[in-house]
Amino acid sequence: MEKIIAEIAERIIAGGSITQEEATQLSGAEGSQLYDLFRAASRVKEHFVGNEVHLCSIINAKSGRCAENCAFCAQSAHHTTDAPVYPLVQEDQMVECAKTAETNGSACFGIITSGTTVKGQELEQILAALRRIRKETTILPSCSLGIIDEETARKLKDAGMDTYHHNLETAESFFPNICTTHEYREDVDTVRAVKKAGVKVCSGGIFGMGESAAQRVEMAFTLKELGVDSVPMNFLNPIEGTRLEGARNITAQECLKTIAIYRLILPQKRITICGGREKNLRDLQSWIFFAGANGTMIGNYLTTAGRNVDTDLTMFSDLGLTTVMCAH
Repeated sequence: MEKIIAEIAERIIAGGSITQEEATQLSGAEGSQLYDLFRAASRVKEHFVGNEVHLCSIINAKSGRCAENCAFCAQSAHHTTDAPVYPLVQEDQMVECAKTAETNGSACFGIITSGTTVKGQELEQILAALRRIRKETTILPSCSLGIIDEETARKLKDAGMDTYHHNLETAESFFPNICTTHEYREDVDTVRAVKKAGVKVCSGGIFGMGESAAQRVEMAFTLKELGVDSVPMNFLNPIEGTRLEGARNITAQECLKTIAIYRLILPQKRITICGGREKNLRDLQSWIFFAGANGTMIGNYLTTAGRNVDTDLTMFSDLGLTTVMCAH
C-alpha cells in the first residue's frame, strides 16, 4: 500500500489523476498506512494550493420550518428538535455579522437560509444586504439559499455575491436514504445553473450518515465532474429529534482518511472542514491540515456552537499556518 500511495501522489503532482477504483481502494488504509496517506495528501496540497488556510464564517439568517425531510437536519419541519425558528433576519444584522466575521479574520461570509428556496421580498432583502457587505467590508459574501435557477444566481452575482454554496450532501446512490422531498438531480442542476451564471460554487456534503466508503468516493467524483470551486466537508453531529439522532458511523481516523482521499481526487480545490469537527475529531482537529485540508469554518454553525475563535487562531499560529486575508 505504501508504494501505491506514493505512486499515486507522484502521478497527481505530475499532472495526472487518481481513478475512482484507486480512491476506493485507499479507503481500506489502516495503521501505518494512514500516515503514508496523510503524507501523500499533504504533499499534493502543498504543491497545488500551498500552506495558507482559508477561513469562513456564516450567519443562520432564516431558521427552521424547512419543508425538506433531510435526515440529519435539525431545521426540518419533519423533525422535532430544539433548533431555533425565526424568519429572515434584518439586513442590518446580516451586515453586522459580516463585519464581525471580517474582524475575526474570515475571508468569506455566508448568508444561509432554511427552506427549499428563497424568492420575492426575502430575496430582495438578501440582495440589499449583499450590496452593503460589498460596500462596507472587504469580506467576500456567499449565499446558501437552497435550489435556485440561473436568473436568481445572476441577480445574486450582480449584488456582489462571490460564491454560491449548495451541498449535494452525499452520493446519488445513498441520497434516497437521506432525503425524499426532492430529487438529487435538482441539487446537481442548481450547481450547473450557478456555474453557468459565472458564479463560483462551494459544494460538498456530510460524512458519517451511514454511507459506505465507496459512496464517499462517489460523491467526490461527482463534485469533480461538476467542476465545483471549493468543497466543504462536514461530519455528522447527531441532533436529538432527527432521524439520525442515534447515528455513530464515523471515527476520527475515518474523518482524516476521507479528507486525504478528497485531496487526492480534488488536488487543486479548496477543501474546508466545517460542521462536526469538534465532536468527531476532538484532539485531532489540527490534523485536518496534515490530511490535506486548506480551509476551515470558524465561529458557530447553523444550529450548533463551534469552537472558540481565539482557540482556532492559536491552533493556526502553533502550526505555522498563514490565514488568507479578506480582499475583493
